[in-house]
Amino acid sequence: MLGLLESVQRGEAHSQRHLASELGIALGLVNAYLKRCINKGLVKVSVAPAKRYAYYLTPGGFAEKSRLTIQYLSYSFSFFRQAKKDFVTLFAAARAAGIQRIAILGMSDLAEIGAICALDCGMTAVAVVDARSELRSFLGMPVRGSFDEMSDSVDAVLVTDMTDTLAAIDMAVARFGPERVLVPALLDLRDPDAKRGVA
Repeated sequence: MLGLLESVQRGEAHSQRHLASELGIALGLVNAYLKRCINKGLVKVSVAPAKRYAYYLTPGGFAEKSRLTIQYLSYSFSFFRQAKKDFVTLFAAARAAGIQRIAILGMSDLAEIGAICALDCGMTAVAVVDARSELRSFLGMPVRGSFDEMSDSVDAVLVTDMTDTLAAIDMAVARFGPERVLVPALLDLRDPDAKRGVA
């Protein structure tokens, strides 16, 4: 919703298809959100030439965008604080277990926080593994499609995949063993009786 309101506020004459592509959501969802915004009085629509529509934010739309922005920032700061706390605890236990060099499994906002915290905690992150990414580098580290493509050896794997966390944990455990898989507490969805690794 916030992304849609921001795009409308910029005043760019985009089609719903372009908005869907920009926001990374389905075309039908963009249509539904626009209708919802119009019904709530957040967005005004007018007919433009060539059977097109122009969308504008209403004063209520500006207020809602501001509210959503504050809500998003509050969530982001809370997420960052919790993630940093989890990583500091996790990396202290890892270092005590003799773990120094790690690979990061899953490119996400959490991977970025994890890489920064690893550096702060004296750990070395040598690569990011993510089969879905087309990037070649992330925060100065090489991005690999699989563990087989890594040239550096690692002591453990830090799971930061937020898309399919359990599958990522299972893949890492199968490859490196449970004691070499690090999972921050905010991501660890496993049964407490089945915890693996130093997490």
